[in-house]
Amino acid sequence: MTGTSKAPAGFHSRLRDRVAHSFTFVEDVVYVGLGVMLAGAGVVLLVSLVMDFVRSLFGGSLPSGVIGVLDQVLLILMIVELLYTVQLSFREHVLVPEPFVLVALIAGVRRILVVTPELSKLVAQADVQFRNAMIELVILTVMTLSLVWCLVLLRKRHPEAVAERA
Repeated sequence: MTGTSKAPAGFHSRLRDRVAHSFTFVEDVVYVGLGVMLAGAGVVLLVSLVMDFVRSLFGGSLPSGVIGVLDQVLLILMIVELLYTVQLSFREHVLVPEPFVLVALIAGVRRILVVTPELSKLVAQADVQFRNAMIELVILTVMTLSLVWCLVLLRKRHPEAVAERA
């Protein structure tokens, strides 16, 4: 005889359900925490952007700072898309790839917009820095086109995967 005892048949099923429910609860707590932090970061960045924009507008330096404004706007959009992803994951307990691809696309475009104005300065400085910036732009362009293609394929393959914003 062995010293093991047999548990009732439904015991393992109930235990599994409780463990799964506990993990779902922890997952929800983490999503809420991430959502609060992303929302706070988005609001702080938006307030900062508005203040910088108003200062630049009345100070007459808006034309020279428009790239910085656009950079901040794109950063806020990335945060909003991540917040949407967290909200969708919290509500539906599903991870949808489109928002992540969209965030990567925004990040690539953001970097392109930051590197491009620097090219004129790099031409006058050093040949190596200009060449490196051009290589970066080519890589970013290929990445951007690839990400757009990924979005098109994802939406063709799973049109129902694109979630409605509630």
